[in-house]
Amino acid sequence: MPRRDRRSARSSESALTTPAAPYIKRKLAHFDLLDEEQLFKVEDQVDWMLENVGFAFRDDPEATRIWREAGMKIVGDKVFADAKWVRALCAKAPSEFTQLARNPSRSVVIGGNNQVFAPIYGAPFVRDLEGGRRYATFADFQKLLKLTYMHPHLHHSGLVIAEPTDIPVSTRHLDMVYAHMTLNDKPHLGAITAKSRAQDSVDMAEILHGKEVMDNNVVIMANVNTNSPLLIDRVVTEAIQVYSSRGQAMVVTPFILTGAMGPVSTVAAVAQAMAEVMICCAFAQLVRPGAPFVMGNFLSSMSLKSGAPTFGMPEPVLSNYMIGQLARRLKIPLRCGGSLTASKIEDAQAAYESADSMHSTILAGSNYTLHAAGWLEGGLATGFEKLIMDADRLGSYQKLLAGADMSDDQFARDAYMEVEPGGHFLGSSHTMRHYQTAFYNAELSDSDNVESWEDKGGMDMRRRAFNKWTSMLDNYEQPAMDPATAEALTAYVAKRKEEIPEMWY
Repeated sequence: MPRRDRRSARSSESALTTPAAPYIKRKLAHFDLLDEEQLFKVEDQVDWMLENVGFAFRDDPEATRIWREAGMKIVGDKVFADAKWVRALCAKAPSEFTQLARNPSRSVVIGGNNQVFAPIYGAPFVRDLEGGRRYATFADFQKLLKLTYMHPHLHHSGLVIAEPTDIPVSTRHLDMVYAHMTLNDKPHLGAITAKSRAQDSVDMAEILHGKEVMDNNVVIMANVNTNSPLLIDRVVTEAIQVYSSRGQAMVVTPFILTGAMGPVSTVAAVAQAMAEVMICCAFAQLVRPGAPFVMGNFLSSMSLKSGAPTFGMPEPVLSNYMIGQLARRLKIPLRCGGSLTASKIEDAQAAYESADSMHSTILAGSNYTLHAAGWLEGGLATGFEKLIMDADRLGSYQKLLAGADMSDDQFARDAYMEVEPGGHFLGSSHTMRHYQTAFYNAELSDSDNVESWEDKGGMDMRRRAFNKWTSMLDNYEQPAMDPATAEALTAYVAKRKEEIPEMWY
């Protein structure tokens, strides 16, 4: 497989103080909030919901057939399942798996002690410092994708980095998946909004990677939300049937605003999220035993005065810690949200809320973090500057998650023998050996004195981020692709566009 041009790699990795890695291998311990008795109480609530509350599987006769053949109790459209049986099915899903990228050096491992960062997903608007807020176009989408591809701290390109509203709804999934496959060589997601769109994504992945490779590996994932509370609609079940039946990975994420789509109690909402995910994981294992599955978590608090979601608050932070422990006990990879904020621009509110949200996903052990960069306005807008600012901070997590280096050289005994009392270590041999990698260099942060800052124009971080992403796009070079593969993908997209009626809503 072709690799990125060396000039492009150098330009995108110039700010790193440690080598860029395709994903993070975590050494830092997880933060465990609950003790054994508390964990048991949450799991007992989950089991009670599976057996006594039930979950509606609606508008998909095939899903109902699968449950009925498995011998489940079905009342109307609600499925009730024995909790031990559900847990046994969930145990068939692998605790970790590799998603291959078309560039092998960009493949990622999902699960275990590994952490993967992906950008925002699903925003209909974009915002940048000079263009302001506007509906996203396909040109915006392509720019954001190129930036994601170039930034070394984003390991996975997701899919809908912004919803391109200037191309038809019925075929835009083809354009987005094609763009991810051709403008980028990192792993990515596929479409889920209709069964045919999911199938198109899987078919295109087979063209890109080849049937034999796809038969034996995960080459594409898909992320879908349950219709909380307690409803698993056909978008979810059909996506599972398409991806899981082909051995590809499903990420299923309850989207719960506590107080609206779940009880106002954080612990009850966590148990609900676990139960919704586990019933979907069990369904995926009925479709294909051993199908890779990722447990998603997106719990948010809300303003009980306005009904608006809030982010970076203590309740969703606590939910991340709890769901992390529960996922590890279940031995299923975990997906959480990332740099979340309700702020409309990259201001102090955005910084505080995003930092608290992201830090809790890190300590909780999120294996795949969607929305790790670019999220604004409660997910309604993708910020160009926010994408670059967030990604810059993601580099610090790479250093943090590596833990403390306890090698003999780090104790710097030779430096103490070299430096006299009252002297300094700046010129010591130990410092000279390590000065390039000793500390993470946040490229967008300005640590100069005020006179130097003023001489350079007195720019704030938003302006520095604007200058950074525009410069990155000037240096973008498309990763090479085998001409026959590119031709086959182009032909597939063209054929499907001829077959699909154009629809704008």
